[in-house]
Amino acid sequence: MEPIVVSACLAGVPCRYDGRAKTSPDVVELVEAGRAVVVCPEGAGGLPTPRPPAEIVGGDGADVLDGRARVVDATGADCTAEFVAGARAALAAAEAAGARRAVLMARSPSCGCGRVYDGTFTGELRPGDGVTAALLRRAGVEVVRSAAEL
Repeated sequence: MEPIVVSACLAGVPCRYDGRAKTSPDVVELVEAGRAVVVCPEGAGGLPTPRPPAEIVGGDGADVLDGRARVVDATGADCTAEFVAGARAALAAAEAAGARRAVLMARSPSCGCGRVYDGTFTGELRPGDGVTAALLRRAGVEVVRSAAEL
């Protein structure tokens, strides 16, 4: 069976910005079956856990990749370079494994699929993908929010 890229937090790894996991039983099943390529783009990009929450300001992940938007954390620090580096690391892992599908954490500025926080730190969402989801899509990887969508 083809390998599937999964967000590490969905696999039970406590790597979210708040130091917690967001474990998905369906993703854990993929890991236990040996089908998952587990990635945490934010950690791979050099960000610590825990860390201040971050949001995309000025667009979505595609805009970040094209230099039209930035990723900024709640303290005002620009962490765009780390998010782009992490996205590249996730893509490299997907390519190395031959993965053509991914299950990524919803709403995340890295892994968000279809909707991300709007950059105001008010909990509002906007249409779009996170940086990693956008890069994976550009490379032809199908990105979904839930293993049930596979």
